[in-house]
Amino acid sequence: MKNEFKKINAIFASVFVAISIFSIIFCISCNQKKLESQNSKELKIVTTAFPFYDWTKNIIGDSNGIKVDFLMTKGSDPHSFQPGVEELAKVSEADLFIFAGGESDDWAKDAIKNSVNKNQNQLNLLSSLGALAKEEENFEGEEESCTEEKEFDEHIWLSLKNADFLCKIIAKKICELDPNNKETYEKNLESYSKKLCELDNEYAQLCGTSKNHAVLFGDRFPFMYLMKDYGIDYFAAFSGCSAESEASFETIIKLALKIDELSLKSILTLENSDKKIAESIKSNTKSKNQKILTLDSMQSITKKELEEGITYLVIMKKNLEVLKTALN
Repeated sequence: MKNEFKKINAIFASVFVAISIFSIIFCISCNQKKLESQNSKELKIVTTAFPFYDWTKNIIGDSNGIKVDFLMTKGSDPHSFQPGVEELAKVSEADLFIFAGGESDDWAKDAIKNSVNKNQNQLNLLSSLGALAKEEENFEGEEESCTEEKEFDEHIWLSLKNADFLCKIIAKKICELDPNNKETYEKNLESYSKKLCELDNEYAQLCGTSKNHAVLFGDRFPFMYLMKDYGIDYFAAFSGCSAESEASFETIIKLALKIDELSLKSILTLENSDKKIAESIKSNTKSKNQKILTLDSMQSITKKELEEGITYLVIMKKNLEVLKTALN
């Protein structure tokens, strides 16, 4: 069911993107001469997921020669995001387009083929991870198919180690595009990398001294990279990219029994969750007194949050505090 849903969604996304692209080509073509006459030296970078935007901003720093756009400012979940004419136009004109490269970004691959900027550079970060990329896993509520093709988990930003690795790749590409400011970008990268590593060490210290070494999600589970970084066992209703939104009674009971078996005091959910699955699991445990906590996967950042100064590091520090409660 999950695989069929993904195929249907991918087909719909491709058709939608194709129609949208045709609708903007004329407008972009009309503006092309105007853009060329302006002879602007400003580089344009467009990113999909919020973390890529924030990493890029930190690498660039106060440089006035680069404009960075984040496409998903309406709080859309990447798994259901469909770009409009404005978003596709930004991708088409970008000098550098940064995207995750998983199934949810199938629309991006179609958009790239029709870019007006023929000198455009792209960074598919999932591909850039190489051997560090991890396959999706099946959980309690899913029926595993022997024939279903494995997909790589696209939530690559939910690992501070990945973040540090990918920031270096982004910085290298920016330096290639703007070599005159290479020294500035390298210094900014060094400073930001230090912050990422410091927070990584805080996570490692917590997980090395915590009472428990397991978490349970009454929700989808996009945090595999984070948990594997620190050797935390995990259980969940669905995988991170699952199309499911309701758990079966069998799944609820299995997860409630796991809570009892491990004596877990918390059940985790994602941002914007209605917490119904978590509440159902809780009501079927022996003690029925677990805390329901939220980990932020950064999949629904809004323009308002950007204006209020939200950052990748701020969210990851908040997630650390949540884990302190969940693991102790």
